[in-house]
Amino acid sequence: LKGVFNMAQQTQGQRKTRQGVVVSNKMDKTVVVRIERLTRHPKYHRVIKSAKKFKAHDELNQCNVGDLVEIVETRPLSKEKRWRVTEIVRKADV
Repeated sequence: LKGVFNMAQQTQGQRKTRQGVVVSNKMDKTVVVRIERLTRHPKYHRVIKSAKKFKAHDELNQCNVGDLVEIVETRPLSKEKRWRVTEIVRKADV
């Protein structure tokens, strides 16, 4: 049993990182990030754009709507927040 525990500890991988656009910053220390990805349809082989929204922790409240940000997976911070903003890649054109 001890060897199994050590093996699980060694195979712990890197945290997932994603890039997306901030679509809402109305909450305190939280932003909603929309992440788009391209997938190929299994039958018709057309490229489909699909999107998903994630709530991410923004400690300094410095993200604005339209910013391109990088988020990283983290421990659960609230009921729906499991991501954290690591950097603002590009500020929105105002």
